[in-house]
Amino acid sequence: MVPNCSSGRASTDCRGAGVVRDPLAAPPASGVGGALARARVAPTTADGSGRVPRDRSAARRGTQLARAGRIRSGPAPAHRRSTLGARALVTENASATTGGYPGWWTDLDRRAVDTARVLAMDAVQKVGNGHPGTAMSLAPVAYLLFQRAMRHDPTDPGWAGRDRFVLSCGHSSLTLYNQLYLSGYGLELDDIRALRTWGSLTPGHPEYGHTAGVETTTGPLGQGIGNAVGMAMAARRERGLFDPDAPAGSSPFDHHIWVIASDGDIEEGISHEASAIAGHQQLGNLTLIYDDNHISIEDDTAIAHSEDVVARYEAYGWHVQRVDWTAGESYREDVAALERALAATRAETTRPSFVALRTVIGWPAPNLQNTGKAHGAALGTSEVAATKERLGFDPDQTFEVAPEVLVHARTVLDRSRQARAGWQRTFDAWRAGNPERAALFDRLAGRDLPAGWTEVLPTFPADPKGMATRKASGAVLAALAPVLPELWGGSADLAESNNTTMAGEPSFVPTAHQTKQWRGGPYGRTLHFGIREHAMGSVLNGIALHGGTRPYGGTFLVFSDYMRPSVRLAALMRLPVTYVWTHDSIGLGEDGPTHQPVEHLATLRAIPGLDVVRPADANETVVAWRTVLERTDHPAGLCLSRQDVPTVDRSVFGSAEGTARGGYVLAEASGGTPAVILLGTGSEVQLCVAARDQLEAAGTPTRVVSMPCVEWFREQDTTYQDEVLPPTVRARVSVEAAIGMGWRELVGDAGEIVSLEHFGASAAFSVLLERFGFTADRVVTAARASLVRAGSTFAPAADG
Repeated sequence: MVPNCSSGRASTDCRGAGVVRDPLAAPPASGVGGALARARVAPTTADGSGRVPRDRSAARRGTQLARAGRIRSGPAPAHRRSTLGARALVTENASATTGGYPGWWTDLDRRAVDTARVLAMDAVQKVGNGHPGTAMSLAPVAYLLFQRAMRHDPTDPGWAGRDRFVLSCGHSSLTLYNQLYLSGYGLELDDIRALRTWGSLTPGHPEYGHTAGVETTTGPLGQGIGNAVGMAMAARRERGLFDPDAPAGSSPFDHHIWVIASDGDIEEGISHEASAIAGHQQLGNLTLIYDDNHISIEDDTAIAHSEDVVARYEAYGWHVQRVDWTAGESYREDVAALERALAATRAETTRPSFVALRTVIGWPAPNLQNTGKAHGAALGTSEVAATKERLGFDPDQTFEVAPEVLVHARTVLDRSRQARAGWQRTFDAWRAGNPERAALFDRLAGRDLPAGWTEVLPTFPADPKGMATRKASGAVLAALAPVLPELWGGSADLAESNNTTMAGEPSFVPTAHQTKQWRGGPYGRTLHFGIREHAMGSVLNGIALHGGTRPYGGTFLVFSDYMRPSVRLAALMRLPVTYVWTHDSIGLGEDGPTHQPVEHLATLRAIPGLDVVRPADANETVVAWRTVLERTDHPAGLCLSRQDVPTVDRSVFGSAEGTARGGYVLAEASGGTPAVILLGTGSEVQLCVAARDQLEAAGTPTRVVSMPCVEWFREQDTTYQDEVLPPTVRARVSVEAAIGMGWRELVGDAGEIVSLEHFGASAAFSVLLERFGFTADRVVTAARASLVRAGSTFAPAADG
């Protein structure tokens, strides 16, 4: 049975002592003092005159304004229908923020919530676009979280002991921005005024690293859910590294992840994948509050969405509850019921928690509440004024914040100081009793690598047969396992193919879900994402955002398409996530064109800030891994071969250390001055070497450049780039078993591009390479054509 926490009495699942355990303790009587009272909270008049109008709000407060407001435009499916019924009227006194309240709630809390609603309307109205409705209806939810439910410190947003808050529905950014302002994270009223404008701290969607208090960049719906799952997993892994034996709830590494998600988040496929992982992992440190308002841009979601979402989450193995603010004869924001529900989520430590909160979007706007127009557009001058009147605010003022309201809201700073002091005592006791683990904690917090860690990296002898670069990658992971405990990861059900498993390391999985092949426990190291590539990408982002550890995840390169939105966000946030993408070309052979990547290297290179690394042999793979781990501000994708490739003889050819610079001279031309340059990546570098032998034998000085990472090469200074690719040498050939997009920049107008401009086929890889022209002979032909185009003296004579 799904508990309903909307009743006046808490059910067994909702009791939690009747209220949320307050991680911020009780507020001191003194408040925050005169400094906050002098904060910049003067309202702006609608006419811009700057005059302060007379206070008419007191007369308005308590006035009954019986205004009609649509709850639905038509009947909902039975399992989604509120007891309020279709086309019911909302007639309660909006200015009183009607609802049930916890014992600590005062009139100043009510006014703070209504202030957040007004700021949401005014900010969107000022800029002319945005999403006011959800920020209005979620104002009491966010206020409850920031004031009482979450453990956080607005003066130190990066505090290690904090809970994390994820606004998955990033379009409702004002839901978060208003609380960051009210609780003292550093946002000022002018920042709210500057919503969605150039250079502001309040962009249209929250951006990680841009605004203090924003834990992740959200906007593409569903991504925040996956990020939150990753954060919860990272928190458990962190506890396993530092304090595995502490009783539940007693460790300084016990903290909670809170998510607010919308109907749109829940509809996105990634929410299914990520939520299934969370349920399977039994993440008791995760709570998702579902804003079940039944409205999206196209108005009533019943046109496209009819599933029983609560039953779905129950099937995932989540602890589920309902809080329905539409359940009575009128809309009632029962904050006390929500607080009881959140208390139950705190008490539930063996399952993630899902709270379905039925709200009315845009409440209490008299005409546009519960409509698609409230979702994604300014409400309009008359609707904003009417709503302000309902709330007891002066309709002639904008951005009205009473000083006493701000002072009261910022008493959270006192509660957070008390909570942090208690946490600090626990942390200090842990540090004193665990000096080695404390040293590891300090190293990981600074994203530092241990001294001498590279000494364990393997080196591979020259071998004409060689090995697949995916196998070399697996050897690197095995070597790093003992010295880099922060490194952990796995695969989307392709562990054996991707070579992503560190031998002997336990699986990260509840004990009940171990298998004969995969033994482990809740603090394990090997991740199993299942066939859920999109969620894997988002979870990896969440792990990296949580901090401390370095995650990686593997799948076939062709399936990076399933991950792309998450990969793009990793690049946007500059997260140190590593992707192990194997089977990187038609060289995978018989599985055929559905599994053979053709366009993927080019499309991934098109993502700004993503390092795409395609090593040519085992030793380049080692240096690639080392370089990736040394960089903490970029995601990177290692594109690795299924088939064996020769291990280059480094006593004859250039050092693999050149990999770290993105491109380097692998084989120099005779005499040191090339007539033509052959550029290759990955498994095609061997074709360049073979073609060079033919060209040199014919008297053409030929240089081979291995270009494992175009992005790293572009970072080098112009002097180095010109040393590798002299501008005077216009005859150039690029060789890569993928589309040629992007190579013209490097080969120039006289260059030739040996590429694959169509899909592959099902056959042995050797047959495919021959049939599709990836041979030394074709590279030689391309080189001679480029020599002709460049007007080189080494160009072959024309026939006849």
